[in-house]
Amino acid sequence: MDVKLWDARYRSRERAKEDFDSLPAKLVADTTKQLRPGKALDLACGTGRNALWLAEHGWCVTAVDGSPTAIDVLRQRASERTMPVDAIVADLEAGEYCVQPATWDLILISYYLQRDLLKPAMSGAIPGGLLLAIVHITEPGEEATKTRLRPGELAKYFSGWEILHSYEGKPHDSNHQRPVAEIVARCPKGPIR
Repeated sequence: MDVKLWDARYRSRERAKEDFDSLPAKLVADTTKQLRPGKALDLACGTGRNALWLAEHGWCVTAVDGSPTAIDVLRQRASERTMPVDAIVADLEAGEYCVQPATWDLILISYYLQRDLLKPAMSGAIPGGLLLAIVHITEPGEEATKTRLRPGELAKYFSGWEILHSYEGKPHDSNHQRPVAEIVARCPKGPIR
């Protein structure tokens, strides 16, 4: 991810609907409405649509993104709604944020792919905690790229975890048109064998 390009995109508001939508991803709302609020970590949070929704519903949220503009927007929106969200500017690809192990009840990675972030994110979930990921996948005839997995690839990262939801296909989010892979997985309560 080129942080400077994303920051310029947020500053220009060229994709205001996509980047500044206040509704959470459908999977986030559907998954969390059944959960007791706890500590949530939203990685690559953008302007915070998921983080704000979680905070509104009682979650203690930390949101991380490399774009200073996106984090400024998130902080302003949280302040206007008097919602506490710990919003942090950190370039995830540069390793500027360390996911603390066994700390989070819920970890979100929504419409962002950084393969080497998946393992630290998984280690950040408490036993019984959830990791929710939505990533773009390739279409027939396309090769996997830095920002797109092959179909079936996302689930392979979660060996030993309980898969609560797995879906591949058209996104349930009007802001995104490319096919996605979605997963909600529960961290094992004991050691993985």
